[in-house]
Amino acid sequence: MISITVFPLCENFVSKRPTTLFSLVLLRVHIIFNCYTLLYFIKSILSCILIKFIKMNVRLQFIVNSMKTIFKNYCTPSELYAKKIKDLTVISTNHLTPEIKLYLITEQCKLWHSPADQCEFDDPFWAFYWPGGQAISRFILDNRQYVNNKKVLDVGSGSAACALASAIAGASQVTANDIDPVACVAAKLNAQLNNICIDVLPKNILSDDCSQWDVIIVGDMFYSKDIAELLWKWLNTLHNHGKIVLIGDPGRHCFKPECQLTKLAEYKLTENCCLENRGFSTSSVWKLN
Repeated sequence: MISITVFPLCENFVSKRPTTLFSLVLLRVHIIFNCYTLLYFIKSILSCILIKFIKMNVRLQFIVNSMKTIFKNYCTPSELYAKKIKDLTVISTNHLTPEIKLYLITEQCKLWHSPADQCEFDDPFWAFYWPGGQAISRFILDNRQYVNNKKVLDVGSGSAACALASAIAGASQVTANDIDPVACVAAKLNAQLNNICIDVLPKNILSDDCSQWDVIIVGDMFYSKDIAELLWKWLNTLHNHGKIVLIGDPGRHCFKPECQLTKLAEYKLTENCCLENRGFSTSSVWKLN
């Protein structure tokens, strides 16, 4: 009875065990499969995230590099003018004041031979060393007592040659004034070229009392009737307030003094200057009395 009773139980146990073991194996396989699937899914997501991050980083780096390039190549108007001046002019000392180097347009320059409508500058008067300015600069360098230890204003300075000559001659402070922004850049470049420190004033001061200056220099400004009339009135007022007024001019038709002048010097112009200023072979320096 015992054996008969036990056997069915054992048989039943044995008959069910394989099924139970198989289920457990299947369950484990299923769990393992799901884990690997989950891991693969997680890996795929991380890979996508990583790829997107790399792409985003590449794009960000591209943007950063582009911005760096833009800022590196960006030029302010003054920097652009300076580059053009250096590219389109030559450093010249072929004039009455060879001790002063200037960026000028000469026969060696492309612009000298180009039509006016192809010029990259609007009326580049600052790129020529006009006869009145040459005369004043030469006079100041040879007669330093007129500017020594004085504050000097060079009106309509153009290349700033007169301002530079004043600084060399011992002026305590020199200001180059011009309303043309390109001329102001040229003035700074010429000052740097000669290792000279001057101030540059970019505004119209023909109605100013000029109280901060002792000497007023006006070279080659009598080029039209209207400006000449304005200049004579203004300069006469300045003289009456004790300013020393020096004028340089080769004898233009608008240079008809309405004030008492003393001729201080007359200079023979260089050959190249005569070619640039047809009809003029000399230039004079005058002092307002």
